[in-house]
Amino acid sequence: QVQLVESGGGLVQAGGSLRLSCAASGRTFSRSAMGWFRQAPGKEREFVAGISWIGVSTYYANYADSVKGRFTISGDNAKNTVALQMNSLKPEDTAVYYCAVGGGRDMAAGGQYEYWGQGTQVTVSS
Repeated sequence: QVQLVESGGGLVQAGGSLRLSCAASGRTFSRSAMGWFRQAPGKEREFVAGISWIGVSTYYANYADSVKGRFTISGDNAKNTVALQMNSLKPEDTAVYYCAVGGGRDMAAGGQYEYWGQGTQVTVSS
């Protein structure tokens, strides 16, 4: 069984930082995308950041315009993990963040991911 375990969510003041981590087990995902999505109350799920592996330890990263320059995604293929460092957080970043693995070539397409985590709450106060 494939399982995704997320951690790192919490409450932080505007301008603060949080680091989300996601560990996958059950299989490896060296040939597929890994990423983060989020969903705020009353809004649809949106893409945050993703990585597409192009080598054993090399990947291409992509970000939503709303988080460019503030968030950094990283992955460890050998450990089957993906993390999201979030800096300069804003109240509008408040949402449930979901880790996703097994994505296709379009890492921003949520429908192409095979597995999803349970989500971790990120709340940014003003």
